Order: sequence, then C-alpha cells, then structure tokens
Amino acid sequence: MTTSAIQLTNVTKVYGQSKNEVRALDAVSLTVPAGSFTAIMGASGSGKSTLLHLVAGLATPTAGEVILFDQTISQMNDDTLTRFRRRHVGLIFQSFNLLPTMSALENVCLPELIDGKRMRDIEPKAKQLLAMVNLTERGDHRPDQLSGGQQQRVAIARALINDAPLLLADEPTGNLDSKTGESVLILMRELVKEHQRTIVMVTHDPKAAAYADRVITLSDGKIIDDLGAMIGGKLSTATIAALGGV
Repeated sequence: MTTSAIQLTNVTKVYGQSKNEVRALDAVSLTVPAGSFTAIMGASGSGKSTLLHLVAGLATPTAGEVILFDQTISQMNDDTLTRFRRRHVGLIFQSFNLLPTMSALENVCLPELIDGKRMRDIEPKAKQLLAMVNLTERGDHRPDQLSGGQQQRVAIARALINDAPLLLADEPTGNLDSKTGESVLILMRELVKEHQRTIVMVTHDPKAAAYADRVITLSDGKIIDDLGAMIGGKLSTATIAALGGV
C-alpha cells in the first residue's frame, strides 16, 4: 500500500461569483499518511466540512489536486469516481443515515447491495462486522430499536463493509452522550491501530480530537495549526493542553 492515503496540493474551493464569492478553502496542501487518525477542527465556516467533501469526492476543487492512494480523483469523471469511492472510501455521518425500514444487518449490507451483490453473499461478512462493533445480538433490530451509540456503531460497520482503507467521519460523536461518544472514539482508534485503516474526522470537540494522531486546525479556509506528537496512542499532554484540555 502507498504510504500516503491523501494528498492535497494547493486545493482551493470557491463558491459563488464576484462580490458573492466565498473562498471555502484557500490553497491548502496536506498529506495524510496511510494508517493514521487525523482530526480536523475549526470554527463554523472555517472550511473543515468542505475539505472532507473534497476528499470524499462529493465536491470538486476550483483549483488544485486531490489524490487518494495515488489516484487523482479531482480529474475523474462521475462514473469512475463513484466506482473508486465505493471501493476506497467509507463515510460516517453525525446523523447515522440508517434506513429506518431496514434491520441493522441490512443497513450494514446496503453499500454492497447497491453495488449489485447478493444479500446471501454479503451477510456473513456483515455479521462479522456487527460482532466487531459488539452488536451481534442486534442484527435484526431496526434503527428505532437501537440507542444512538448502537446506531453509530452500525454506521461504522456499514462504512467498513466494502473494505475501504479510508474512513471519513463528520462529527461522529456529535449526537452522542459523552460515555457513548468515548466508546465510538475508542473503536475508531482500534480500527487505525489494529486494522490499519486511515481515518479523517471532522470534529468541534477537543476531547474527541485527542484520540487522533494529529489535529489540524482550519480558519478562513487555511491551515493555521498542525499538532501531531504521539504518546501511547493518544496526543501528548502538551497537545491536549493546546486543544483546551481533556
């Protein structure tokens, strides 16, 4: 596997025109090593969600290049990008985005079903993933029969079903209480450490960011800070203090 999961080179994203122009990202360059956990922080409007959308291929840069695993996704056509994203990127959202009429097991299987695979072929792997997130006994439960933390773990299992090496998480603990949020963050940390996944997480919470290897802060579309000293699988004491304490 390549040593870099993500490379952004002078990436700019502009919305609107002339007097209404908004520069959401401004010539951002960034490299994210494969098998690392990066948190993106910043105030509302700083560009962190735009950055995540560009990495996911859900938006196209106005200028610059977005490269995932040595493939320049910013130059791909829609069909090629869709196929690439299905195989390389897993998405985890704050709102879970589970289909209410489907069971936990069926929700986990959904990306592969959309890709044309048969339920009976996907089900064994989906059950293994539910076991990995400690939901073995909840496979037949619909989302409204699960707690918020359980729904988020289903969403994480769904993001893993296609063996995507890159997971992009948008405020994954934003709708969870502190204890449940911590369990989700521990799981994400284990996915990096034990399964060599690469995770990029947008968060406003310094406590969540402290689970990452690296914390990047954006302001007005630019990177203004990049903290990454590691001690024992978490950020160093100095870095945590810089984040506001944990």
